[in-house]
Formats: sequence, C-alpha cells, structure tokens
Amino acid sequence: MDLPPPPAPGRLSFRDPAQSLADIGPEATARILSATGDVTLVVDPDGIIRDVAVGSSDLGEEPFAHWIDRPFIDTVAPDSRRKVEEMLQDAASRTAPRWRQVNHPAGDGQVPVRYLAVEAGADGRVIAVGRDMREAAELQKRLIAAQQSMERDYLRMRQAEQRYRLLFDLLPHPVLIIDPATRRIAEANSAAEALAGGRRGGLAGRPLTSLFGATAHNTLLALVGAAASGAAPAPVDANLASGGDVAVSAIPFRQDRTTHVLLRLESREVAPPPGAPLLAILERLPDAVVLTDRHGLLLAVNASFLDLTGVPRAEQAVGTPLARWFARPDIDHDLMMSQLKTSGEVRNFETQLRSRLGTLEDVEISAVATEIEGETHYGFVIRGIGRRLDRAGPGAGARSVEQLTELVGRVSLKDIVRESTDLIERLCIEAALRYTSNNRASAAEILGLSRQSLYSKLHRHGLGPAFDPGETRDD
Repeated sequence: MDLPPPPAPGRLSFRDPAQSLADIGPEATARILSATGDVTLVVDPDGIIRDVAVGSSDLGEEPFAHWIDRPFIDTVAPDSRRKVEEMLQDAASRTAPRWRQVNHPAGDGQVPVRYLAVEAGADGRVIAVGRDMREAAELQKRLIAAQQSMERDYLRMRQAEQRYRLLFDLLPHPVLIIDPATRRIAEANSAAEALAGGRRGGLAGRPLTSLFGATAHNTLLALVGAAASGAAPAPVDANLASGGDVAVSAIPFRQDRTTHVLLRLESREVAPPPGAPLLAILERLPDAVVLTDRHGLLLAVNASFLDLTGVPRAEQAVGTPLARWFARPDIDHDLMMSQLKTSGEVRNFETQLRSRLGTLEDVEISAVATEIEGETHYGFVIRGIGRRLDRAGPGAGARSVEQLTELVGRVSLKDIVRESTDLIERLCIEAALRYTSNNRASAAEILGLSRQSLYSKLHRHGLGPAFDPGETRDD
C-alpha cells in the first residue's frame, strides 16, 4: 500500500488516516469535496476530466457539465494552459500542492478559478478542488480603482498646492501667515523675505515682532489676537525694524482645524518718481527692452523680453549676461559692444536670439550707451522681425543683392554663396520667361536646359509646377 507523502514543512497532516478515515465511503467523499470547493474536477492520468461537481450556486449557469470527457487543458484560456500542465505534473509526482489560478472562457468573458490539485489514487487520478475567484477579482478591481482615484486626488491636491505656492509667491505685497498660538511666522512670500532682507525661507519660525520696531509690538500682537478671535480688526500702522512704515491688515482663516492669521503689509502711498510713467510704458512696450551694466549683465528687463526668451520671471533673467541669449554670442554681442563703445549707439542690427527652449528668433536691435550715477550702462531695444521675413512667401529663399550683402557677419560665406547662386538662377529663369512671353519650351532652349529640368527649377523657386500641365503623367 502506497504511503501518503510526508507533510510539507509548516503543515499538520492526519496522524492515522487509515484508521480515522477508513469508514468514509464514496458518497461521503463526494459530499466533502463538493462542500470544500465551488467546483471539483476528477482528472484521469491522461489529463481528461472524468467527473465534475459544482458546489456553488453562482457557478450553476457556467458550462461545467460539458467538460466531462474533455481534456482539462482545453477548458482554460490560452494563457492558463501552462499552469494546468504544471499543476497536473506536480500532483502526479506528489509534490506539495499549491493553489494556482486559471481562467475559464465563458459566454460573457472569463471565470477565474483557483485550483488545488491532489493525486487521489493508485491509478494516477487527480482531484482538482477549485474556488470561484470572481468576487475576489471584483474586489481587486475596486481596490485598484480606489488606489487610482486616491492617486488622482493626491495629484490634484499637489497641483492645487503648487498653484497656491506660485500665487502666494507672486503677490506684489509682503504677506505673512501667523500662528496665533505662538505668535510666530509660519510662512512668508518672496516680497516679505525681500522686505526683511533675509535668505529664502529665513522668516519661517521667527517671532512676528522681530520684523517690527519695539513701538509696534503691542499693536501687532493685539491685531493678531483680535483676528484670531473672529473679529474684523481695522488695519494698523507699524514701523519696520529695517526702516519704513507700513499698514498692516489681518485676515483670519482655518487650516487643519486651527485658526491662522494672514497679515498683509502695504507701504504707505508716496508720490511716484518723475520717470514712473515712462517706466510703465517701457514695461508694456511690445518690443523687448533691457538694461545692462558695463559688463553686459542684465539689470532690468520688460515683459516682452521674457516672452521673447521664454523666461518665466524677471528675477530669473536679471544677473545673466545678455550675450547668453544671442545665437552667436562671441560674434554679435562683441560687434555691438565695440560699436557702442566707439559711437555710443547701434541702429537696426539684425541677428538671432535663442530662447530658453532653444528656438531661434530673427530680431533687430537698436542700442545706446548712457551714464547712470557715474557708471556706464547700455540700453537695448529688441524687435522681432520673423513675421516680416515670412511675408516673402514660398520664394523667400531668393534674396535681393542688398539683403545678401547684409548677411555678411551673420551667416557663413558658404551659405551666402549658395543663396547668391539661387538668386542668379531665379533671375535668369524669370528673364527667359519674359523674353519668350512665358513659353516654357522656348525658355528651356534659351537656358540650355531640358524641359523637365526647367520645370523642376520652376517648382523649387515657387514659379510653377514641377511638371508640364499639358503632358499626361503616369502615376
């Protein structure tokens, strides 16, 4: 009599199955197997299903009854066939059984079933006990959907936080967020950091009173206390520790079940400087306007320069060399600076600017040198001329002689010679067409070209099609 395989590590087997299970007959065994699994299969040594029991009412409509006398491997989806082969091989070799999930094709899709196969007789029969996994699969889908929903919500929260941070940082007035319990600064925007003259993030955690003069401490603490209690206090005047007077207004808000106070600092109105209207006009001018020091470093830029170069904020451009934005910095910038130092001005200098993303823009630059507080500075007006150049249409590659000579210093001699050749070729073709009253066959003969070659050149210069409209073309 064959002895059962030894129990796998970590499992407890029956101590004396020959005695404790001796009186269990086939009917009892069938009831036990049907109750154990949702579907139970009896498979012969050749892998043919010889009997089927369905113990779950949820699987009553599935075609399990038609599996009898069919190979087990033919009842599963193609991606599960390998699992069935391994499962039957393990059972035949009495390897410690393990659960394997396979998919059975059904009318409305697939039915996932988790099987445990055990060798059940000396003749090599295998009993495969299966459990319906559709409910578990549905729960898994819901779990994945919930995880994806949480990830989307988290992403939206992160994006909302980034927008809040950006808007908070771009506010022109200094703004502080105060924790009323400790009277300390929780957050401060860039304008507040600049007002305090400190480094980025240096205000967080500092006492509110550290920014203001001693005479304003009690007034500010009373303002924060009144706002935290739900009142709507009127703005108060306070003097800064670094000098200057500001009007401070307080707005309470709730965050994480805690009341916080937002303080907005606004300088008292002063008369605008005499040049303020001109500066406002330069800021809104459609042409880019920049100011550099004598070393060519940017001191101020307007919004059009930011649009031209793709820089998000003026602070990111200030301090960088203007030559960085030229397509050929070693040539164009040095040439302009040499002329500025010699004559004090530059007019309509054509070149190309390279944006932060690497795109090139044809521009025209006028510049002037000036003295500001005893130091030499340079002002540049940069105008995009890409649209003006594009108006020439398809034949824009053929330039006039004056335009070709203006390319000296901007492009290589090889490119100038190639454009000169194209210009001469176009002019000769146009002259031949005028001389022959637009008779293209005669024009080709005058130019010493074949008709097909002439049509090819007409098409390249935008003067006509690449074939004779009167000829029949074999496509």
